[in-house]
This record gives sequence, structure tokens and C-alpha cells, in this order.
Amino acid sequence: MATWDPVHGLNGTLTDRKLENNMRGVVLRVVTVLEEPFVMVSENVLGKPKNYQGFSIDVLDALANYLGFKYEIYVAPDHKYGSQQPDGTWNGLIGELVFKRADVGLSALTITPERESVVDFTTRYMDYSVGVLLKKAEKVVDMFACLAPFDLSLWACIAGTVLLVGTLVYLLNWLNPPRLPMGSVSSTTLYNSMWFVYGSFVQQ
Repeated sequence: MATWDPVHGLNGTLTDRKLENNMRGVVLRVVTVLEEPFVMVSENVLGKPKNYQGFSIDVLDALANYLGFKYEIYVAPDHKYGSQQPDGTWNGLIGELVFKRADVGLSALTITPERESVVDFTTRYMDYSVGVLLKKAEKVVDMFACLAPFDLSLWACIAGTVLLVGTLVYLLNWLNPPRLPMGSVSSTTLYNSMWFVYGSFVQQ
């Protein structure tokens, strides 16, 4: 379509054109595994070749029209996608490619590192994933939602700690009052001591 180099820059046109070395006259043997809606049998007349349809077949037909090749398609004998056996060999669709009984594999095939080590994959043209759907929870306004982080027993311990430590702070200030300027009155009360301890908890 076009080339680029640091000296001459862009050279060529960006118009779409077919490959110069096309595949006209080439017949590819394609192995597949039936999987709706990617590959399905559309007709099965006794004594005649099967006709296939589906999303992957549409992609294959588009490539065949663009590059000019023809193809013969068949289903993997064991109807499996392909996995490595204990002896190191492969079965299924991948096995047909490894043993060169087919030129192309076409199906809803998952790309895995193990399979990539023995065959070449094209760029994926569809991402397929499985998800779980849950009913959306109704929003309920709870005025006590601020208490949700801890259970009731822990909140009771915190309240008891505030009361106990607040009382101790008040008693210590009462037994050993700080030196204040002449005419000043101490603001250390039991109420203020409780708020001081509670503020220390909240600040952390």
C-alpha cells in the first residue's frame, strides 16, 4: 500500500489493492470444529459435500474472494479443538495442523501459549468472554451506615474505652492540675476530657 523511510518519507498510495502475489489457483485444506454461531452445517444432503455457514465461514469466504484462493473444509475427526497428550502429540484441530493434514484451522478457537508454541495464529477478530449477571441492589438510605465498618461488640469496646480513658484523663488533671495564670480557670471538665479522647480516636 505504501512505504516510509527517514530520507524520502511516505512513498506510495494508501489505496486498497490486492496482493501482487495473489493465491489464485491455490486450494487450501481447512479443518474446523462445529460451534454455533461460528461454524454450522447448513445443508447435509446424502451423497453430496456438506455446506457450512457461520461467522467464521463468512470471514473465510471474504478472504477467499480477496486473495483468490479456493478451499476444501472438513471437520476434525475427533471433533476436538486440540490439546497436548501425555506423549507430547496433539489431537483435534491443532493435531491436524501439526501433522500437516490441513493447511488452515478455522473455528472458535481459544489462543493459549501451548497452542501458540506449535501453530501460528492470525490476529484475533473476536473477543469472547463469560460473565455473571446479578440483580442490581436497591439503594436503601440507612442513617446508621456510618457504623457499618465495625460490628456492635467493637463499637461497644470503643465507647467503653472513651469513657474509661476520658475519666482517667479528668482524674489526672484534677489530682495534678496544671499551673495557670492568675485569674484563669481550668477548662478541664469530665465532658471536655471525653471529647478529647473521642477526638483522638476519630483523628486516627
